Amino acid sequence: MRGPLPDGQVDLERAKEGGLKALFFTMFIPEDYYPARYETKQALRLIDEAYHQLELNKDIIELALRPSDLDRINRAGRIAAILDLEGGYDLDGDLRVLRMLHRLGLRCLQLPAHNYANRFAESCCAQSPFHGLNEHGREFVRECNRIGMMINLAHSSQQTIIEAAEVSSHPLLATHEGFRQFNDIPRTLTDDAFRALAKKGGVIGFHIGNEFHNRAQYEYRTKLAGKPFFDRRDAEKFKDRQIAEIDQALGRNYQTEGVPTPDELLFSLDQWFKVVDHAIGVAGEDHVGLGTDFDGGPTLPRGMRDVRDYPMLTDAMLRRGWSETRIRKFLGLNVRRVFETVSKG
Repeated sequence: MRGPLPDGQVDLERAKEGGLKALFFTMFIPEDYYPARYETKQALRLIDEAYHQLELNKDIIELALRPSDLDRINRAGRIAAILDLEGGYDLDGDLRVLRMLHRLGLRCLQLPAHNYANRFAESCCAQSPFHGLNEHGREFVRECNRIGMMINLAHSSQQTIIEAAEVSSHPLLATHEGFRQFNDIPRTLTDDAFRALAKKGGVIGFHIGNEFHNRAQYEYRTKLAGKPFFDRRDAEKFKDRQIAEIDQALGRNYQTEGVPTPDELLFSLDQWFKVVDHAIGVAGEDHVGLGTDFDGGPTLPRGMRDVRDYPMLTDAMLRRGWSETRIRKFLGLNVRRVFETVSKG
């Protein structure tokens, strides 16, 4: 983690070089752990590993449990880390487990089970016997509000986003997204879903990869892979496997970087920011943010290497004539506002 690592898109040395001050320290539970119902065990293992890594690198990075920690940690010259969980921590949505994860320091989690089906919130990419949220899903949202847990709607169906925004008393996040206007796939948002999110004060974070915004590159990647970006059958093959076997299989094969793509098929950063401009036109500058999904598989805009190149984002925003206020909102203040609002609850 400390780096500089020979691969991947983020390590602490490169993050410092890029000027990063705070991040979601995201732990990911892939679908492969769900068929054998290892998801809760894996959530606890990941939190244990997160604390281990934070201790090993405590001179550079520190856990932030509340918004006030962000400034204190930055003043000490360290990066602030907010523990975030992507994927389903429990397919049943057990509220007792939810509360315990919050006590362990988790401050943000994903409502659906990534691209898989859970029993309370419909994902973008798996059939559910209900649409959007069922009654337990609504109870789940209210309990997150009560304990001060940020809700991440990324990978949700459009109906889930709309219904969660209606139920929630707090703003919500969709941390790494795109728009269907640019690439009409289940993982991207409609303008109506974004309006519902924004109406409750929420924020959409824009995926830094080409895949969600650049149809030509998406089609190239899909053809290269020979299948869509998610196929439930890939996870089902692990149904009868021990957790150590799944660990070993994913450790060998899990891809964290984008696919090599010809330059002529890649967006430039200026083209990428047209997507953000669209969002600002729909709902305003208070509801947009950066949600890179670094090390989650994004094929970066032309000329970007990794987290070291964050200053390129600022340069692109300045070329667009953005004010300092808008730039600061996009680079973190909008997400911080959500953290502050949810934590006060």
